[in-house]
Amino acid sequence: MTGAANLAALVGVTVESITELGSQHSWTLHRAVLGDGREVFVKAARDQASVFAAEAAGLRWLAAGVPELVPEVLAVDAGMLVLPWVSAAAPTASAAARFGRELAALHEDSPESFGAPWSGWIADLPLDNTQLDGSWARWYADYRLAPYLPRAAADLGRDGIRLLERVIENIETLAGPPEPPSRIHGDLWSGNILWTADRALVIDPAAHGGHRETDLAMLALFGAPYLERIRTAYHETHPLADGWRQRIPLHQLHPLLVHVVLFGSSYRSQTLAAASAALAASHP
Repeated sequence: MTGAANLAALVGVTVESITELGSQHSWTLHRAVLGDGREVFVKAARDQASVFAAEAAGLRWLAAGVPELVPEVLAVDAGMLVLPWVSAAAPTASAAARFGRELAALHEDSPESFGAPWSGWIADLPLDNTQLDGSWARWYADYRLAPYLPRAAADLGRDGIRLLERVIENIETLAGPPEPPSRIHGDLWSGNILWTADRALVIDPAAHGGHRETDLAMLALFGAPYLERIRTAYHETHPLADGWRQRIPLHQLHPLLVHVVLFGSSYRSQTLAAASAALAASHP
């Protein structure tokens, strides 16, 4: 639980009240009212300096591309991350279209390399953000797929691991046309989208220079509201390369592997189905 005194010291104003909102992974969530009238969202934990620093860096880095897409980082230290409180609303078709256009604009902003200049995290798991020029396919295989195979091995089984290894071995063929790095969110499932009355904001990024199809594939993984509206607006702004639908399973493999590591064998069949589909897409 976060303390009012610690929060006040971090934000520089008194704290009127703190409401607990539960927990997620290794941290607790809170809504606080500050003495100057502002409402803020607080993520708090002990010994999460690297996690909170990575999240703050990712939010600020995304804001450098399209500031309207992300909440402002009000304060961060080793024990807390403080953001403005966002009043949620039901998603609408018009908000989804705006989100699609803004996401496309974000992806058009290309960083210098794949990866990021900070150590990354996704949930409680570290992400190797080693920066690399050249091939996204090799970067994805080496820093988003291979590192999770040892921890997923017990749940995937020998045949499952061999299937994933085949994807890695054939990654250059499976990845589609080369593209420059895009400024991407990196963990863009529907739970990391905050819908307001007229727009969407993204939170909890695993931000890095990556492949823009990754964000679109994540939106589809667990179902985003108005997904086709988002896609249509995106394509009108920044069309994807031919064959992008067939590459969705390839881009979903990393988050699925993360889920196997975090939650076990309940994600085995979905992960192996994605691997099989990724391999099949190269042999129409």
